[in-house]
Amino acid sequence: QVRLVESGGGLVQAGDSLRLSCVASGRPFGASAMAWFRQAPGKEREFVAVIMSGHQYYADSVQGRFTISRDIAKNTVYLQMNSLKPEDTAVYYCAAGPLGSSLNDRYQYWGQGTQVTVSS
Repeated sequence: QVRLVESGGGLVQAGDSLRLSCVASGRPFGASAMAWFRQAPGKEREFVAVIMSGHQYYADSVQGRFTISRDIAKNTVYLQMNSLKPEDTAVYYCAAGPLGSSLNDRYQYWGQGTQVTVSS
């Protein structure tokens, strides 16, 4: 059974940092695209970042502040979030799929999400 489990969310103040982790199990994901999405209350889920084949791509809203990385041996992907803003408040989801994309429906596997709240 494939599972993606996120952790690392929490309540922080504007300007603080957090690192999210997503551990995948059930099969190796070394050749897969691993991505982070987020969903704020009342809004649609949106793309944050993706990593695949050593390349990383980011949404404009997080470029320069967030960094996605992975440890293939640990089947884990990370999202380092710096200079957090109140508008970064959302549930953050990890996703895995065969191709890197900013589109939700390109990903086969999803985690349950972890809440990130940034106070002003």
